[in-house]
Amino acid sequence: MHDLRMVRDQVAQLREAMRRRGRLGVHGPEIDEAEALDRTRRAAIAAVEEKKARRNTLTQDVGRLKKSGEAADTPIAEARALGDEIAAIEADLAPMQARLDELLLGIPNLTLADVPEGDESHNRIVRSWGTPRPAESVKPHWEVGAALGLLDLERGAKVAGSGFVVYRGKGARLIRSFMNAMLDLHADEFGYEELWVPVIANRATMTGTGQLPKFEDDMYALRDEDLFLIPTAEVPITNLYRDEILAAADLPKAFCAYSPCFRREAGSAGKDTRGILRVHEFDKVELVRYCAPEQSEAELERLVGHVETVLQRFGLPYRVVLLSAGDTGFSSAKTYDLEVFSPGVGKWLEVSSCSSFSEFQARRANIRYRPEPGEKPRFVHTLNGSGVAFPRIFAAILEHYQQPDGSVEVPEALRPWLGVDRLV
Repeated sequence: MHDLRMVRDQVAQLREAMRRRGRLGVHGPEIDEAEALDRTRRAAIAAVEEKKARRNTLTQDVGRLKKSGEAADTPIAEARALGDEIAAIEADLAPMQARLDELLLGIPNLTLADVPEGDESHNRIVRSWGTPRPAESVKPHWEVGAALGLLDLERGAKVAGSGFVVYRGKGARLIRSFMNAMLDLHADEFGYEELWVPVIANRATMTGTGQLPKFEDDMYALRDEDLFLIPTAEVPITNLYRDEILAAADLPKAFCAYSPCFRREAGSAGKDTRGILRVHEFDKVELVRYCAPEQSEAELERLVGHVETVLQRFGLPYRVVLLSAGDTGFSSAKTYDLEVFSPGVGKWLEVSSCSSFSEFQARRANIRYRPEPGEKPRFVHTLNGSGVAFPRIFAAILEHYQQPDGSVEVPEALRPWLGVDRLV
């Protein structure tokens, strides 16, 4: 959520940020409405204060007149009329404030200056690691997974519907090995505090990280309760300190957690329908960091480096892509996508997005820190990244490591948890 001062004092900057995103046509009218509504609201508040001051004067006049035995009918009548006018204006202020909040909640974050302007065609490859396997003679993961008894897409669809997966045997164990390997890496080597968080969140929590109100159609909601299945562990982790003030010594904070993730993917019909590249329920390990504003840039690079370590340990060729403003998510100020090459489908697959949100989420969730004792609290900066999402890593391993005899070699980093060096 934006500071109200953005539409009051920095509206040109806000419009420029939406233009860089290619969203000025959508959000420009909202910014105009917010600017006009703020002026109207401030004028109404000034009018209320003026009328209250006049009413206070009249009240004093009434007291003085009554004390001297003089008639006070005229000031009493005027005071009553002013009371009615004040009540009418204040009744209008509540819906004005509600609409202003709604508008501010619906306008995306400002991207940072080094984020390329434009749509996804302006995304920039920052670096690459490893050599992608040639696609010749590589079977897609859904064929390999079915042949080895690792995937059961048909029964997943029977049980829950299209976009849900059953992993079987060593396939299920491979998923579990991802969780163990990633949590141990991030907690033991990189110093993240491991958490186990709820997979259900309330409306305030979903609003704090930016899923609501903008993306309610993509959420799975619980019937008869104002609760939602989380789309990522980022949501509960980021909200752990909602409405709290941290000490500067507490920063930076770093958390990792495994969770299932639920996304309706409204509007994504027909995209990546084969295999497990786009599903409604999936698992991942999430990384979340809080920091002071001056630490934000370095913390994002550190976060990306931690995710790269996962991919390097798994021996999967990847590239790091800096997203353009038009391809950057609603809440993000800057995002790097980490993409692994999938030879079986011949494309790069996003397996992690690492983002800095500046103070956008912290402002919505009211997460602050006090730089020094007695100083005014400031909003923290929040960052998060998938460390990493399981289905596409699963697919990439089945395709990158498949052997001529139909088996799949297991990356060495996963063997301690999986217990085998080959899936047959």
